[in-house]
Amino acid sequence: MRLMKAATLTVSDLERSKSLYCEWLDYSCVETGAIDEGLAQSWGAPQTAGRKYCVLQPASGAKVFIRMIEQPAVLEYRALRSYGWAAIEICNQDTLAVNERMKKSPFEIIGPPKELDGMPAIFPMQIKGPDQEIVYFTEIRADLEMYDLPRANSLIDKLFILVIACRDIQVTGAWLEKHLLIEKGRDIEIIYTMINQAFDLPMDTTHPITTLKHERDVFLEIDTYPEEAIDRPQHAGMLPPCTAIGSFIHPDFDGLNRINKAFWITPPQVQDGIIYNGKRAAALRSPDGTLIEMIEA
Repeated sequence: MRLMKAATLTVSDLERSKSLYCEWLDYSCVETGAIDEGLAQSWGAPQTAGRKYCVLQPASGAKVFIRMIEQPAVLEYRALRSYGWAAIEICNQDTLAVNERMKKSPFEIIGPPKELDGMPAIFPMQIKGPDQEIVYFTEIRADLEMYDLPRANSLIDKLFILVIACRDIQVTGAWLEKHLLIEKGRDIEIIYTMINQAFDLPMDTTHPITTLKHERDVFLEIDTYPEEAIDRPQHAGMLPPCTAIGSFIHPDFDGLNRINKAFWITPPQVQDGIIYNGKRAAALRSPDGTLIEMIEA
């Protein structure tokens, strides 16, 4: 089964961000409200309670969501410079068409369309949003040997991968395997243009990355960041800026609960709303502080 359920972005102006994603990404708003106190506590972010949020769904109708929560911007935050959720990745039908649309949009293109070396099945581009959120758009032309990749059913469709920035992919990869009951893929080294630009490194510098999967569903990428990277700055008691939470369903939630009883921020609780559908959910933090929410399938 596919485990991706939602990515949560913190935004400084909810109405602005919602309107941009609906207009330029063809998403629709399917839920609005204020964050429940118990849910905020489950993330270790009590000051997020009561803050306005919305949930957005792609034009395809896929039940994989982007949740936006309004909270003050963290002025010292810089994209692609700190550990945590670095980017969200969305599948699309035609990267060149998406690129033409983004040229006319308020989003900044930071990575024009470019085929990956040795991976013709993957055709990505990257943009930056108004709160410095990084979004990859990826056209998937074929499956890979180890993975079944989703095909887009609308020009811009659903999330299918979230990207974690970490200190060490071996440490983070092993932790994710153990605590999420998933499997780490092979490590590779690539020239990562966006990381090199963010850290002012020579453009031919390579960086170790790897992926994680459940059966043949790949849904996480972890990137090793340079030593100059920092822990993500954030307001006390609030969620981290930009991409704050990755939310995933899991078919063996009881198994997760046995493994993570000492690691959940708060014990699993039934949660309401379109992301949870009355299922149990709980969150934990990776070795670098990345906030991961697991939901009963």
